[in-house]
Amino acid sequence: MIQETDVVIVGGGPAGLAAALNLGRGCKRVLLCDAGPRRNAAAVRMHGFPSQDGVPPTEFRRIAREQLAPYDVELRDVGIHDIRPTDDGFVVSLIGGEAVTCRRVLLATGMIDEIPDVPGIREPWGHSVFQCPYCHGWEFRGRPWGILASTPALLEFAIFLTGWSPQVTAFTNGPLELDDELRQRLEAAGVRVEPRRIARLLSGSGGRLRAVEHGDGAIVPCEAMVVRPPQRQPTLVSRLGLAVDDGGYVRVDGREETSVPGVYAAGDLTSPAQAATVASAAGVRAAWSINHDLNVGRL
Repeated sequence: MIQETDVVIVGGGPAGLAAALNLGRGCKRVLLCDAGPRRNAAAVRMHGFPSQDGVPPTEFRRIAREQLAPYDVELRDVGIHDIRPTDDGFVVSLIGGEAVTCRRVLLATGMIDEIPDVPGIREPWGHSVFQCPYCHGWEFRGRPWGILASTPALLEFAIFLTGWSPQVTAFTNGPLELDDELRQRLEAAGVRVEPRRIARLLSGSGGRLRAVEHGDGAIVPCEAMVVRPPQRQPTLVSRLGLAVDDGGYVRVDGREETSVPGVYAAGDLTSPAQAATVASAAGVRAAWSINHDLNVGRL
């Protein structure tokens, strides 16, 4: 027998959990499917989220799941194999063979990071090597920072990072052509540009980054490094054929609806502005839009 529900949410991070809560309070039946590790699974604390600053992500998820209990929200730790449109909604095939029919789908899967192939990068990843200075920068304020800057845009980002530390080195990991205007701005900001190839990142106890070693043996002190890795969509999202922007992020309108009617998306898969607060807000917005559509009978 095929299970029926109003909304299937794919992904149980801040976006999915926020959407489930609001849809539940909107008197909708919801199936929230969550599987696999968190995108930033190495991070041990959340930051920048009011009332949750410094809380472990696992604790945040535990509380958020617990608070869904009063509502008609079913939580399943299961992955999604396929999503197929029908005349009046969707058939969602779960990994394991079960199928669910629903009227709306919300994708909150996040993105997949393609961590650069730099020796020594995985040990401090998510602790002292990170993507977001708002999430991790305060703890390293004033210390020697680095950024893996292979493009002029990332050199611009290096200037931005001087708000956290006056000691910022841009490691280009090889020669990078700069125009005079950008070079002058980097010098004025006190950003050092280091073009030598990186041999490896050196970490101390607990995986804390301490320096960058170059191929010629030179060592540059570095206690925090910003890395903005390429990202790709999960296979499930790619198979749906949704419109994406030039950065590969799913295009959504102001209501968080994708190019496929009835399929919504919220969180990291739609934007490079990736933080728990941003994802949660998008999840709420998507839930309100879905609830409105279901209440007024929008096809």
